[in-house]
Amino acid sequence: MNTNADSHHAESEPTTLDSVTIENDDAPDECAIFPRGVSDDILTTTWITAQADSFVSLESMR
Repeated sequence: MNTNADSHHAESEPTTLDSVTIENDDAPDECAIFPRGVSDDILTTTWITAQADSFVSLESMR
């Protein structure tokens, strides 16, 4: 365990996320969420996708 890397990560700014809608012809559309401004190497392994029915309104969760 590298505590220097861990402490640096804890002190860094929050990650800004970006998103894009992927329109699929033969499947439900998806939303891809990924960190903004990272290298391609990091981007290829740091993302998530979800279909529309995976989302709920913010108000319903409050």
